[in-house]
Amino acid sequence: MNQRPTRPLANTPRVIVTRHLMPEVEARMRELFDVVLNEGDVPLTRDQLAAAMQDCDVLVPTVTDRIDADLIASAGERLGLIANFGAGTEHIDLAAAAARRILVTNTPGVFTDDTADIAMAGIIGVPRRIREGTGLVRSGKWTGWAPSGLLGRKLAGKVLGIVGMGRIGQAVAHRARAFGLEIAYTNRKPLPEALERMLGARYVADVDTLMAKADILTLHCPLTEETRHLVDARRIALMKPGGSIINTARGELIDQDALIAALESGHLAGAGLDVYPDEPHVDPRLIAHPNVMTLPHIGSATAEGREDSGHKVIANIRMWADGHRPPDQVLTALVRG
Repeated sequence: MNQRPTRPLANTPRVIVTRHLMPEVEARMRELFDVVLNEGDVPLTRDQLAAAMQDCDVLVPTVTDRIDADLIASAGERLGLIANFGAGTEHIDLAAAAARRILVTNTPGVFTDDTADIAMAGIIGVPRRIREGTGLVRSGKWTGWAPSGLLGRKLAGKVLGIVGMGRIGQAVAHRARAFGLEIAYTNRKPLPEALERMLGARYVADVDTLMAKADILTLHCPLTEETRHLVDARRIALMKPGGSIINTARGELIDQDALIAALESGHLAGAGLDVYPDEPHVDPRLIAHPNVMTLPHIGSATAEGREDSGHKVIANIRMWADGHRPPDQVLTALVRG
């Protein structure tokens, strides 16, 4: 880890940041905190994480850092806040943090539009065989336009099934409606009727029914023990032949072997994936398939979003350090102490 400690201000918290953040964010952190930055941007090993958690008041991890129960149990007494960079917190053992009275915050709402845009890239690109088309041109084997060349599927009139209708799911529905897609969704509970009308979305009570209706399925739910492998072989078989699956949420939502089997058999026409169960490893069978868009987890990768997320982290740390409840507290029962 290429760390650069800076001179602390009086009575400021010691903050360790596990990955390189936007320059404006790091500059502001230097002004406000006794901060240690990871300017080399190499992911910390488990031993480095353990050492960091012994030597700070605030840890700023990202989705690449697995903060499990053992790490939290062995953390130093001074660690009082885990200020996560990003909305997802499944990489942090929240129960273990609660047991140690360590507050956890996140940065919700920042990447909604960015992630919805990437989901739409898959929703459009997979039925229209964009990856296959760009590969053909790049290979030098394209022989020119032909009436039957590289035929895809039109979007208008097709059913887009959305699993999870939170901020991102709603943003996808808003975009998809403009392409003439019919929107069906499943969620823990239905949206208000007025919002459904605005989005042109109809509620489906369960995942099985949604997948049977969907021409394109897109995932926008959190990863929990209940949603792990939510999309498995049985449910994929429910989908219409020639359907596609888009995943910009978490790789473990899909049984990857079942997905690959359905792609290789032709039951699914393609997939658009921005996340994988064993990142950064991507199964070679996915890379080899001509109609699988494989993206390197860039759903939130905009300069604006990453800067906004960093400033949310700073706001959470400052509120906590001042003895107040941070605006993005995940475990509301905890207080600093």
